[in-house]
Amino acid sequence: MTDREGALVLADGSVFEGDLFGADVAVATGEVVFNTVLSGYQEVITDPSYAGQIIAFTNPHIGNYGVNAADFESRGTFCRGIVVREVARRHSNFRAEQDLASMLAEHGVPGIAGIDTRRLTRIIRETGALPGAFGTASEADLLAAALAEPGTDGVDLVSQVTTPAAYHVAALDSDCRTRIVAMDFGMKRNITANLARYGAVDVVPAHTSASDIAALEPDGVFLSNGPGDPAMVDFAVDTIRRLVGTVPIFGICLGHQLLGRAIGAGTVKLPFGHHGGNHPVKNLLDGRVEITSQNHNFAVSLDAVGDAATMTHVNLNDGVCEGLRVTGEQAFSVQHHPEANPGPHDSNYLFGQFADMLAGLPDGTDA
Repeated sequence: MTDREGALVLADGSVFEGDLFGADVAVATGEVVFNTVLSGYQEVITDPSYAGQIIAFTNPHIGNYGVNAADFESRGTFCRGIVVREVARRHSNFRAEQDLASMLAEHGVPGIAGIDTRRLTRIIRETGALPGAFGTASEADLLAAALAEPGTDGVDLVSQVTTPAAYHVAALDSDCRTRIVAMDFGMKRNITANLARYGAVDVVPAHTSASDIAALEPDGVFLSNGPGDPAMVDFAVDTIRRLVGTVPIFGICLGHQLLGRAIGAGTVKLPFGHHGGNHPVKNLLDGRVEITSQNHNFAVSLDAVGDAATMTHVNLNDGVCEGLRVTGEQAFSVQHHPEANPGPHDSNYLFGQFADMLAGLPDGTDA
Protein backbone atom coordinates (compact mmCIF):
# COMPACT_ATOMS: atom_id res chain seq x y z
CA MET A 1 0.00 0.00 0.00
CA THR A 2 0.96 3.62 -0.40
CA ASP A 3 0.02 6.90 1.24
CA ARG A 4 -1.45 8.28 -1.99
CA GLU A 5 -4.92 9.57 -1.23
CA GLY A 6 -7.57 9.73 -3.90
CA ALA A 7 -11.26 9.43 -4.62
CA LEU A 8 -13.70 7.48 -6.74
CA VAL A 9 -16.52 9.52 -8.29
CA LEU A 10 -19.47 7.98 -10.13
CA ALA A 11 -21.37 9.68 -12.94
CA ASP A 12 -24.34 10.15 -10.59
CA GLY A 13 -22.15 12.32 -8.32
CA SER A 14 -21.49 9.71 -5.61
CA VAL A 15 -18.07 10.20 -4.02
CA PHE A 16 -15.87 7.64 -2.22
CA GLU A 17 -12.57 8.57 -0.61
CA GLY A 18 -9.76 6.03 -0.48
CA ASP A 19 -6.09 5.18 -0.85
CA LEU A 20 -4.53 4.58 -4.25
CA PHE A 21 -2.28 1.63 -5.06
CA GLY A 22 -1.01 -0.18 -8.13
CA ALA A 23 -0.19 1.96 -11.15
CA ASP A 24 0.24 5.67 -10.55
CA VAL A 25 -2.47 7.18 -12.77
CA ALA A 26 -3.91 10.67 -12.25
CA VAL A 27 -7.35 9.72 -13.57
CA ALA A 28 -8.70 6.26 -14.44
CA THR A 29 -12.12 5.98 -16.06
CA GLY A 30 -14.41 3.11 -16.98
CA GLU A 31 -17.77 1.47 -16.45
CA VAL A 32 -17.94 0.41 -12.78
CA VAL A 33 -19.22 -3.13 -12.16
CA PHE A 34 -19.09 -5.35 -9.10
CA ASN A 35 -17.84 -8.93 -8.88
CA THR A 36 -18.88 -11.31 -6.09
CA VAL A 37 -16.11 -13.93 -6.29
CA LEU A 38 -14.49 -14.96 -3.01
CA SER A 39 -11.27 -16.07 -4.70
CA GLY A 40 -9.72 -15.82 -8.14
CA TYR A 41 -9.08 -12.07 -8.15
CA GLN A 42 -6.05 -12.52 -10.43
CA GLU A 43 -8.09 -14.49 -12.97
CA VAL A 44 -10.76 -11.78 -12.91
CA ILE A 45 -8.29 -8.92 -13.38
CA THR A 46 -6.59 -10.68 -16.31
CA ASP A 47 -9.86 -11.67 -18.05
CA PRO A 48 -10.09 -9.66 -21.31
CA SER A 49 -13.88 -9.54 -20.90
CA TYR A 50 -13.34 -6.68 -18.43
CA ALA A 51 -11.95 -4.33 -21.08
CA GLY A 52 -13.42 -0.86 -20.55
CA GLN A 53 -14.51 -1.60 -16.99
CA ILE A 54 -13.47 -0.80 -13.41
CA ILE A 55 -13.92 -3.89 -11.22
CA ALA A 56 -15.25 -3.46 -7.68
CA PHE A 57 -14.73 -6.59 -5.58
CA THR A 58 -17.46 -7.26 -3.01
CA ASN A 59 -15.15 -9.59 -1.06
CA PRO A 60 -13.69 -7.20 1.54
CA HIS A 61 -10.16 -8.64 1.60
CA ILE A 62 -8.23 -8.92 -1.68
CA GLY A 63 -4.63 -9.97 -2.35
CA ASN A 64 -4.11 -12.34 0.59
CA TYR A 65 -2.60 -15.18 -1.48
CA GLY A 66 -0.61 -13.04 -3.92
CA VAL A 67 -0.31 -13.64 -7.67
CA ASN A 68 1.69 -15.83 -10.03
CA ALA A 69 2.38 -16.12 -13.75
CA ALA A 70 0.54 -19.44 -14.11
CA ASP A 71 -2.83 -17.93 -13.13
CA PHE A 72 -2.90 -15.21 -15.80
CA GLU A 73 -5.93 -15.72 -18.04
CA SER A 74 -4.54 -13.65 -20.91
CA ARG A 75 -1.37 -12.01 -22.19
CA GLY A 76 -1.90 -9.09 -19.80
CA THR A 77 -4.62 -6.96 -18.25
CA PHE A 78 -7.41 -5.07 -19.98
CA CYS A 79 -9.56 -3.70 -17.16
CA ARG A 80 -9.33 0.02 -16.38
CA GLY A 81 -8.82 -0.38 -12.63
CA ILE A 82 -9.95 -2.17 -9.47
CA VAL A 83 -11.81 -1.04 -6.35
CA VAL A 84 -11.49 -2.89 -3.02
CA ARG A 85 -12.32 -2.52 0.63
CA GLU A 86 -8.92 -3.67 1.86
CA VAL A 87 -5.73 -4.90 0.17
CA ALA A 88 -3.70 -7.49 2.10
CA ARG A 89 -0.59 -5.95 3.66
CA ARG A 90 1.29 -9.20 3.05
CA HIS A 91 0.44 -12.28 1.02
CA SER A 92 0.97 -15.90 1.98
CA ASN A 93 0.81 -18.83 -0.45
CA PHE A 94 3.42 -21.33 -1.63
CA ARG A 95 2.50 -20.56 -5.27
CA ALA A 96 2.81 -16.78 -4.88
CA GLU A 97 5.50 -15.04 -6.94
CA GLN A 98 4.47 -11.43 -6.35
CA ASP A 99 2.04 -9.27 -4.41
CA LEU A 100 -1.11 -7.94 -6.08
CA ALA A 101 -0.17 -4.24 -5.87
CA SER A 102 3.17 -4.84 -7.59
CA MET A 103 1.51 -6.83 -10.38
CA LEU A 104 -0.99 -4.03 -10.97
CA ALA A 105 1.79 -1.44 -11.09
CA GLU A 106 3.78 -3.58 -13.52
CA HIS A 107 0.80 -3.89 -15.88
CA GLY A 108 -0.40 -0.29 -15.61
CA VAL A 109 -3.59 -1.02 -13.69
CA PRO A 110 -4.53 1.49 -10.95
CA GLY A 111 -6.43 0.52 -7.82
CA ILE A 112 -8.19 2.26 -4.97
CA ALA A 113 -8.70 0.76 -1.50
CA GLY A 114 -10.51 1.81 1.63
CA ILE A 115 -13.78 2.07 -0.30
CA ASP A 116 -17.15 1.20 1.23
CA THR A 117 -17.81 -1.49 -1.37
CA ARG A 118 -21.16 -2.40 0.22
CA ARG A 119 -22.46 1.11 -0.43
CA LEU A 120 -20.94 1.10 -3.92
CA THR A 121 -22.59 -2.24 -4.74
CA ARG A 122 -25.98 -1.04 -3.53
CA ILE A 123 -25.74 2.02 -5.79
CA ILE A 124 -24.89 -0.12 -8.83
CA ARG A 125 -27.68 -2.58 -8.04
CA GLU A 126 -30.21 0.24 -7.77
CA THR A 127 -29.10 2.39 -10.72
CA GLY A 128 -27.25 -0.07 -12.97
CA ALA A 129 -23.61 -0.08 -14.02
CA LEU A 130 -22.29 3.49 -13.98
CA PRO A 131 -19.32 5.24 -15.54
CA GLY A 132 -16.84 6.31 -12.90
CA ALA A 133 -13.41 7.83 -12.43
CA PHE A 134 -10.81 7.63 -9.68
CA GLY A 135 -7.38 9.06 -9.00
CA THR A 136 -5.62 12.02 -7.44
CA ALA A 137 -7.51 14.68 -9.41
CA SER A 138 -10.09 16.94 -7.76
CA GLU A 139 -13.62 15.66 -7.25
CA ALA A 140 -14.85 18.11 -9.88
CA ASP A 141 -12.35 16.82 -12.44
CA LEU A 142 -13.15 13.20 -11.57
CA LEU A 143 -16.87 13.84 -12.01
CA ALA A 144 -16.23 15.47 -15.38
CA ALA A 145 -14.13 12.45 -16.42
CA ALA A 146 -16.87 10.05 -15.27
CA LEU A 147 -19.51 11.95 -17.23
CA ALA A 148 -17.31 11.85 -20.34
CA GLU A 149 -16.73 8.09 -20.09
CA PRO A 150 -18.81 6.27 -22.76
CA GLY A 151 -18.96 2.95 -20.91
CA THR A 152 -19.31 -0.23 -22.95
CA ASP A 153 -22.44 0.59 -24.99
CA GLY A 154 -21.83 1.08 -28.69
CA VAL A 155 -18.07 0.42 -28.44
CA ASP A 156 -16.11 -2.28 -30.26
CA LEU A 157 -13.91 -3.57 -27.45
CA VAL A 158 -13.23 -6.91 -29.14
CA SER A 159 -10.80 -5.32 -31.58
CA GLN A 160 -8.77 -4.10 -28.58
CA VAL A 161 -8.33 -7.53 -26.97
CA THR A 162 -8.30 -10.14 -29.75
CA THR A 163 -5.01 -11.83 -30.59
CA PRO A 164 -3.05 -9.80 -33.16
CA ALA A 165 -2.02 -12.98 -35.01
CA ALA A 166 -3.16 -16.58 -35.24
CA TYR A 167 -1.37 -19.19 -33.12
CA HIS A 168 -1.49 -22.95 -32.59
CA VAL A 169 -1.98 -24.95 -29.39
CA ALA A 170 -1.14 -28.64 -29.62
CA ALA A 171 -3.59 -31.29 -28.44
CA LEU A 172 -2.76 -32.80 -25.06
CA ASP A 173 -2.95 -36.20 -26.72
CA SER A 174 -0.27 -36.18 -29.43
CA ASP A 175 -2.13 -38.90 -31.32
CA CYS A 176 -5.34 -36.86 -31.57
CA ARG A 177 -6.10 -35.64 -35.08
CA THR A 178 -9.12 -33.48 -34.19
CA ARG A 179 -8.70 -29.85 -35.20
CA ILE A 180 -10.57 -26.95 -33.58
CA VAL A 181 -10.55 -23.35 -34.75
CA ALA A 182 -11.17 -20.88 -31.92
CA MET A 183 -12.28 -17.36 -32.77
CA ASP A 184 -10.64 -15.11 -30.19
CA PHE A 185 -12.94 -12.30 -29.06
CA GLY A 186 -11.00 -12.02 -25.78
CA MET A 187 -10.42 -15.67 -24.97
CA LYS A 188 -9.26 -16.88 -21.57
CA ARG A 189 -6.30 -19.25 -21.44
CA ASN A 190 -8.20 -21.86 -19.46
CA ILE A 191 -10.64 -22.21 -22.35
CA THR A 192 -7.76 -23.10 -24.64
CA ALA A 193 -6.54 -25.62 -22.07
CA ASN A 194 -9.97 -27.27 -21.98
CA LEU A 195 -10.27 -27.41 -25.77
CA ALA A 196 -6.79 -28.94 -26.05
CA ARG A 197 -8.07 -31.97 -24.13
CA TYR A 198 -10.04 -32.84 -27.26
CA GLY A 199 -7.90 -31.66 -30.14
CA ALA A 200 -5.36 -29.25 -31.53
CA VAL A 201 -6.52 -25.63 -31.39
CA ASP A 202 -5.87 -22.94 -33.99
CA VAL A 203 -6.68 -19.59 -32.35
CA VAL A 204 -7.53 -16.92 -34.91
CA PRO A 205 -8.20 -13.17 -34.64
CA ALA A 206 -11.80 -11.99 -34.34
CA HIS A 207 -11.84 -10.52 -37.86
CA THR A 208 -10.96 -13.83 -39.55
CA SER A 209 -13.39 -14.58 -42.39
CA ALA A 210 -15.52 -17.69 -42.76
CA SER A 211 -13.59 -18.71 -45.88
CA ASP A 212 -10.24 -18.42 -44.09
CA ILE A 213 -11.60 -20.51 -41.21
CA ALA A 214 -12.95 -23.13 -43.64
CA ALA A 215 -9.53 -23.25 -45.32
CA LEU A 216 -8.10 -24.57 -42.04
CA GLU A 217 -10.42 -27.59 -42.39
CA PRO A 218 -11.58 -27.62 -38.77
CA ASP A 219 -13.64 -30.40 -37.21
CA GLY A 220 -15.34 -27.71 -35.12
CA VAL A 221 -15.35 -23.97 -34.43
CA PHE A 222 -15.30 -22.41 -30.98
CA LEU A 223 -16.60 -18.88 -30.28
CA SER A 224 -14.86 -17.34 -27.28
CA ASN A 225 -15.81 -14.98 -24.51
CA GLY A 226 -15.00 -11.29 -24.84
CA PRO A 227 -15.91 -7.77 -23.74
CA GLY A 228 -18.52 -5.22 -24.60
CA ASP A 229 -21.54 -4.77 -26.79
CA PRO A 230 -22.25 -7.68 -29.19
CA ALA A 231 -24.07 -5.28 -31.53
CA MET A 232 -20.66 -3.73 -32.28
CA VAL A 233 -19.20 -7.02 -33.54
CA ASP A 234 -21.31 -7.44 -36.69
CA PHE A 235 -18.23 -8.57 -38.64
CA ALA A 236 -18.10 -11.69 -36.44
CA VAL A 237 -21.88 -12.21 -36.62
CA ASP A 238 -21.64 -12.39 -40.41
CA THR A 239 -18.80 -14.91 -40.16
CA ILE A 240 -20.72 -17.09 -37.71
CA ARG A 241 -23.86 -16.95 -39.86
CA ARG A 242 -21.84 -18.34 -42.77
CA LEU A 243 -20.38 -21.12 -40.59
CA VAL A 244 -23.62 -22.37 -39.02
CA GLY A 245 -24.61 -25.61 -40.73
CA THR A 246 -21.15 -26.27 -42.15
CA VAL A 247 -19.27 -27.30 -38.99
CA PRO A 248 -20.06 -27.99 -35.29
CA ILE A 249 -20.04 -24.75 -33.26
CA PHE A 250 -19.74 -24.10 -29.52
CA GLY A 251 -19.86 -20.61 -28.02
CA ILE A 252 -19.25 -19.19 -24.54
CA CYS A 253 -20.30 -15.78 -23.15
CA LEU A 254 -19.84 -13.21 -25.94
CA GLY A 255 -19.63 -16.18 -28.32
CA HIS A 256 -23.11 -17.17 -27.09
CA GLN A 257 -24.43 -13.68 -27.78
CA LEU A 258 -22.87 -13.58 -31.25
CA LEU A 259 -24.29 -17.00 -32.17
CA GLY A 260 -27.68 -15.74 -31.01
CA ARG A 261 -27.43 -12.64 -33.20
CA ALA A 262 -26.30 -14.81 -36.13
CA ILE A 263 -29.62 -16.71 -36.05
CA GLY A 264 -31.75 -13.58 -35.60
CA ALA A 265 -31.92 -13.21 -31.81
CA GLY A 266 -31.64 -9.85 -30.09
CA THR A 267 -29.25 -8.82 -27.35
CA VAL A 268 -30.01 -6.50 -24.44
CA LYS A 269 -27.91 -4.82 -21.79
CA LEU A 270 -28.64 -5.96 -18.24
CA PRO A 271 -28.89 -3.34 -15.47
CA PHE A 272 -25.69 -4.40 -13.71
CA GLY A 273 -24.78 -7.65 -15.42
CA HIS A 274 -23.66 -10.96 -13.96
CA HIS A 275 -20.17 -10.92 -12.46
CA GLY A 276 -19.27 -13.64 -9.98
CA GLY A 277 -18.70 -17.32 -9.30
CA ASN A 278 -21.98 -18.26 -7.63
CA HIS A 279 -24.83 -17.87 -10.16
CA PRO A 280 -27.42 -20.69 -10.16
CA VAL A 281 -28.30 -21.91 -13.66
CA LYS A 282 -30.87 -24.58 -14.48
CA ASN A 283 -30.19 -27.01 -17.31
CA LEU A 284 -33.63 -27.24 -18.92
CA LEU A 285 -32.73 -30.50 -20.69
CA ASP A 286 -32.05 -32.58 -17.59
CA GLY A 287 -33.38 -30.40 -14.74
CA ARG A 288 -30.06 -30.07 -12.94
CA VAL A 289 -29.07 -26.82 -11.24
CA GLU A 290 -25.46 -25.78 -11.74
CA ILE A 291 -23.48 -23.15 -9.84
CA THR A 292 -21.66 -21.13 -12.48
CA SER A 293 -19.03 -18.48 -13.07
CA GLN A 294 -20.24 -15.46 -15.04
CA ASN A 295 -18.96 -12.19 -16.43
CA HIS A 296 -21.18 -10.29 -18.85
CA ASN A 297 -23.29 -7.14 -19.11
CA PHE A 298 -25.31 -8.16 -22.18
CA ALA A 299 -27.69 -11.08 -22.69
CA VAL A 300 -29.52 -12.91 -25.49
CA SER A 301 -33.25 -12.47 -26.12
CA LEU A 302 -34.75 -15.37 -28.10
CA ASP A 303 -38.17 -13.71 -28.54
CA ALA A 304 -37.66 -13.07 -32.26
CA VAL A 305 -36.22 -16.43 -33.35
CA GLY A 306 -39.32 -18.61 -33.01
CA ASP A 307 -38.44 -22.27 -33.63
CA ALA A 308 -34.95 -21.43 -34.94
CA ALA A 309 -33.43 -22.10 -31.51
CA THR A 310 -34.25 -23.64 -28.14
CA MET A 311 -33.23 -22.23 -24.76
CA THR A 312 -31.27 -24.93 -22.96
CA HIS A 313 -30.24 -23.12 -19.76
CA VAL A 314 -31.81 -20.34 -17.66
CA ASN A 315 -30.45 -18.13 -14.88
CA LEU A 316 -32.51 -18.79 -11.75
CA ASN A 317 -31.84 -15.32 -10.33
CA ASP A 318 -33.44 -13.33 -13.14
CA GLY A 319 -34.56 -15.66 -15.94
CA VAL A 320 -31.83 -14.64 -18.41
CA CYS A 321 -31.15 -17.05 -21.28
CA GLU A 322 -28.01 -18.95 -20.26
CA GLY A 323 -27.85 -21.39 -23.17
CA LEU A 324 -29.27 -22.07 -26.63
CA ARG A 325 -29.26 -24.80 -29.24
CA VAL A 326 -29.76 -23.97 -32.93
CA THR A 327 -32.60 -26.11 -34.25
CA GLY A 328 -31.49 -28.74 -36.76
CA GLU A 329 -27.82 -27.76 -36.56
CA GLN A 330 -24.77 -28.79 -34.58
CA ALA A 331 -24.44 -25.44 -32.88
CA PHE A 332 -24.94 -24.53 -29.22
CA SER A 333 -23.72 -21.98 -26.73
CA VAL A 334 -23.90 -20.90 -23.09
CA GLN A 335 -23.72 -17.52 -21.39
CA HIS A 336 -21.79 -18.77 -18.36
CA HIS A 337 -18.19 -20.04 -18.17
CA PRO A 338 -17.82 -23.85 -18.03
CA GLU A 339 -14.02 -23.45 -18.03
CA ALA A 340 -14.23 -21.44 -14.79
CA ASN A 341 -10.84 -20.96 -13.20
CA PRO A 342 -10.57 -21.40 -10.23
CA GLY A 343 -14.18 -22.66 -10.30
CA PRO A 344 -16.92 -23.77 -9.94
CA HIS A 345 -16.74 -26.67 -12.41
CA ASP A 346 -20.37 -27.82 -12.52
CA SER A 347 -20.67 -26.93 -16.22
CA ASN A 348 -17.38 -28.37 -17.47
CA TYR A 349 -19.30 -31.25 -19.10
CA LEU A 350 -20.18 -28.87 -21.96
CA PHE A 351 -16.70 -29.31 -23.41
CA GLY A 352 -17.41 -33.03 -23.51
CA GLN A 353 -20.63 -32.36 -25.40
CA PHE A 354 -18.68 -30.35 -27.96
CA ALA A 355 -16.14 -33.17 -28.23
CA ASP A 356 -18.97 -35.62 -28.95
CA MET A 357 -20.15 -33.33 -31.75
CA LEU A 358 -16.62 -33.27 -33.18
CA ALA A 359 -16.54 -37.06 -33.13
CA GLY A 360 -19.98 -37.40 -34.73
CA LEU A 361 -21.47 -38.89 -31.55
CA PRO A 362 -24.78 -37.96 -29.84
CA ASP A 363 -23.87 -34.89 -27.78
CA GLY A 364 -26.56 -35.05 -25.12
CA THR A 365 -28.22 -31.75 -26.02
CA ASP A 366 -31.12 -33.29 -27.91
CA ALA A 367 -33.20 -34.17 -24.85
